[in-house]
Amino acid sequence: QVQLVESGGGLVQAGGSLRLSCAASQSTFSINRMGWFRQAPGKQRELVAVINLVGGTTYADSVKGRFVISRDRNTVYLQMNSLTPEDTAVYYCNVLTLATATSIWGQGTQVTVSS
Repeated sequence: QVQLVESGGGLVQAGGSLRLSCAASQSTFSINRMGWFRQAPGKQRELVAVINLVGGTTYADSVKGRFVISRDRNTVYLQMNSLTPEDTAVYYCNVLTLATATSIWGQGTQVTVSS
């Protein structure tokens, strides 16, 4: 079973930047897609950005041009720039395994952007 360890959340002022990291406990060869989702209070969890095994990326329209997802072996990063209060949410790392397409979630990390 893949385990995920997230880090990098916190409090930042509008216009600032944060970098989230998520390390998976298993070899990258057992993982297909890695990515980030977020959930704001009273809202459904939504996709932020994902990156697949060959480096293909998908971004939510709301973060295009501001966020960059990258992957190094079994760690996925989310560089968040030009943050706004609307980016405030709990950010969850998600991994899709290669063999069984099992979806695994991290524990979540809080990102708060003050105006």
